Amino acid sequence: MADSLNAPMPQLAAHGTAWDPLREPLFRSLWFAAVISYTGTWMQNVGAGWLMTQLTMDPFKVGLVQAATTLPVFLVILPAGALADMVDRRRFLLITQAWMVVAAGLLGIFTLLGSITPWILLLFTFVLGLGAVMNDPAWQAITPEVVCRENHAPAVALNSVGFNVARAVGPALGGLVIAATSSGVAFLMNAASFFGVIFFLYRWRRPHFENTGSGRVFESMRAGFHYVRSAPIVHCVLVRTAAFSLAASALLALLPLIARSSCEYGATGYGLLLGSFGLGALAGAMLLPRMRTLFSVDGVVTAAIFLFALMTFAAGRVHIFHWLALVLFLSGAAWIAILACLNVAAQTMSPPWMRARALSMYLLVLQGGMAIGSAAWGALATKIGIPNTMLCSAITLILGLLTVRRYRLTVKELELAPAVVRD
Repeated sequence: MADSLNAPMPQLAAHGTAWDPLREPLFRSLWFAAVISYTGTWMQNVGAGWLMTQLTMDPFKVGLVQAATTLPVFLVILPAGALADMVDRRRFLLITQAWMVVAAGLLGIFTLLGSITPWILLLFTFVLGLGAVMNDPAWQAITPEVVCRENHAPAVALNSVGFNVARAVGPALGGLVIAATSSGVAFLMNAASFFGVIFFLYRWRRPHFENTGSGRVFESMRAGFHYVRSAPIVHCVLVRTAAFSLAASALLALLPLIARSSCEYGATGYGLLLGSFGLGALAGAMLLPRMRTLFSVDGVVTAAIFLFALMTFAAGRVHIFHWLALVLFLSGAAWIAILACLNVAAQTMSPPWMRARALSMYLLVLQGGMAIGSAAWGALATKIGIPNTMLCSAITLILGLLTVRRYRLTVKELELAPAVVRD
């Protein structure tokens, strides 16, 4: 392991396959560790959502579980992006990973001791989300540092595949664990899942990093704002991301309540529904390269949003489990088609020295939109019910397509060398 983490990155042929990044020891080690960590995260999500429905059936509080996970994006994502461009990303990630281990571990202990309440659950979910948000810009920005330049694009795609493998396995596994034991055990398993990534980061000998900031976080953030204001492609990515995330968050935020009212399989059924969503996302990730050869980026995203809107509407009306699983499968396929296009655009919309800060802006809009939307749709569901709320979400998704004509996604491949080249 030590040799593989210190080995130089090979320069592969430009015309490789989608799996070429896994031939590189650095990326392969990190990818497998990340899949395990993602699986634990999805077990955590199932546990938190299901535990909240055991504590209360208030749609507003159930919606707040997802909001609490993503709400920290408003507080720390921009400083996190600035820091990730200023400090050694390896050490920074070690700190954020350790933070999440402690938060998930304490939540598991409190749950097993029977000391959990809705507000304590939301507090620990918020704290765990805080660590995840601090982690995200640096995590996404290190991809060009663990693969050669030719493999960056397929590495981004493989990261999406890994995430969706975990999305398919994690919820079903989490549902089984919760049904057999409790949500507390799922939380503790999530805490353990971070240690593979921590071990990778501890053994990785990252090249000397280039400090791209002035040493002051706010000055680095100001430079990031200036870049975002002056880059039209960034405007397009951010506007399109906001339009989608605000409208689309209703489905996942209210899914615990939909699952509880639509199936008799309990936590296992909820996990299987999330697993269906993940399998759909995995299928969508596999089909996406073919779709991109047939249609433009905007064409793929527009079609996927139409499909996701239709499935959002259906999720509020379908009450037979196997049909609901199909709805979630198709929703997942549409979801990954949309987010994969947005994520590739976000990854390539800035030069290396600005990458983490630009990504932090993208994550702020994406996760912030999900947080605001989750709370808003949960509050609306308490007034008009889940079926009507899902209808409103679907209509809002369709209206968001009005942004396509003015804000088109044009992905340009920039120089994707690591931001660590200083000999």
